[in-house]
Amino acid sequence: MSSIGITTPALLFPAISLLLLAYTNRFLVIADLTRSLYKQYKETEDGNMRAQIEHLKLRVKLIRHMQLWGVFSFIMCTLAMGLMLVKLELFANLSFGLSLVSLVVSLVICFIEVYISSYALNKQIENIGKHRG
Repeated sequence: MSSIGITTPALLFPAISLLLLAYTNRFLVIADLTRSLYKQYKETEDGNMRAQIEHLKLRVKLIRHMQLWGVFSFIMCTLAMGLMLVKLELFANLSFGLSLVSLVVSLVICFIEVYISSYALNKQIENIGKHRG
């Protein structure tokens, strides 16, 4: 069985950090959009806006799960490096494996959220075309 060195998990640190930053930025944009739509909804009580707010609620939930799995990946990666330092290679390898699995889960959820986001944007573009014609 081949052993991984401490540099292998260390390589994931910048990637996970950048992913968490990107996830946070997505969250902030959606939070601002939700607040804006909610304010408009309170003024107009447009059912379409309510549906958009519900849709954004789902996306916020997905982003929260993306962040949680990303943070868990970061913790497991850090733990793997610590375990390597104290020469507990089996546990270090398991921790690093959990880090990779949780990172993949985070990325799959991100894929789903991006897909939903683009689908909603396409629907809105279609609605603009219907209102013009």
